[in-house]
Amino acid sequence: MNILHQDEAIIVLDKPAGLPVLPDGWEKDAPYLVKMIEEQFGKIFIVHRLDKVTSGVMVFARTAEAHRLLNIQFEKHEAQKIYHAIVQGNPKWDEKIAKHPLRVNVGHKHRTMVDDKNGVRSETSFKVLKRYADHVLLEASPMTGRTHQVRVHAYALGHPLLGDALYSAPKTNLISRPALHAYSLAFTHPAANERVSFTAPYPEDFSKALERLNV
Repeated sequence: MNILHQDEAIIVLDKPAGLPVLPDGWEKDAPYLVKMIEEQFGKIFIVHRLDKVTSGVMVFARTAEAHRLLNIQFEKHEAQKIYHAIVQGNPKWDEKIAKHPLRVNVGHKHRTMVDDKNGVRSETSFKVLKRYADHVLLEASPMTGRTHQVRVHAYALGHPLLGDALYSAPKTNLISRPALHAYSLAFTHPAANERVSFTAPYPEDFSKALERLNV
């Protein structure tokens, strides 16, 4: 684990891809993030989650009061989450807001899908950071917090994440998971009551995929 910050109220870390936050239903004895943190730091409280396949910044509370105050910020969308994603294709836009309503946990693969009738309001802001021949590096800022939201909204715009087979991306040798990284997280510190921001560098597989696109 790469600890980005720790104090009496919070722990901020850079989650590696491939490690679930909580026990995986089929592999109950496999390592998971909360257990690893608690073995080192004692009791923690979960504030938000990242998919098993996603890397990047996460914050955990160390006290019940910090947990309460952080939960309020996340529920009110006062915490700012910024993801970086490599997507298929080359969009005609430089900035785009996806507002497709989403319905989660659909079918045996537990996909999220666009559902204009029964879906809940969902919104993600996208911005092109760099263009390659057939791919783009995007910044994604979710304004709501649905499961797989960035992945599904990118797919709904016609640009699935590189390596995201669950959402119809073609097979690739560039990366073995969906190319999504929780790049930064900003919120008001629950004890100091001041705005703080944390950034996680790209993991090796994400950086290598970008290098190969440059060739």
